[in-house]
Amino acid sequence: LLPMMLGAIDMSFPRLNTFSFWVLPPALYLVIVSCFIDYGSGTGWTMYPPLSSTPYSGGMSTDLMILGLHLAGISSSAASINYLVTFLNVRSKTFKAEYCPPFVWALSVTSFLLLVSLPVLAGGLTMLIMDRHFNCSFFDPSGGGDPVLFQHLFWF
Repeated sequence: LLPMMLGAIDMSFPRLNTFSFWVLPPALYLVIVSCFIDYGSGTGWTMYPPLSSTPYSGGMSTDLMILGLHLAGISSSAASINYLVTFLNVRSKTFKAEYCPPFVWALSVTSFLLLVSLPVLAGGLTMLIMDRHFNCSFFDPSGGGDPVLFQHLFWF
């Protein structure tokens, strides 16, 4: 709908649009499959570190969940970049931004917020997977980490 509302033919980067679309089904597949492996991840939807650390969720399901969330974040970031570039560059010079419909503005604001927040979540998920497999202690208090740090990164 965004190109039609801006009076354009297509999005700015159609292949990026296709990429963001086709990365989403494998992400959804990984998240759903993680529910059926090793009795599910057992971490809840927030994946807080005491529950998602290796002693409490040592199976592969939590890893699949983290990988699926990473892929979903890549898909959302690619789509957000495409939306913002289309909003900023595809409009004709006579069609000013203040005359755009509210839906276009809602997509633009949401895309900006996703581009600001998703790298923080991706960093938290990467730190979580490094805690699980590479003996880091970002969230482990016995190694000098802070278990509340993931909550701050997640809710950002």
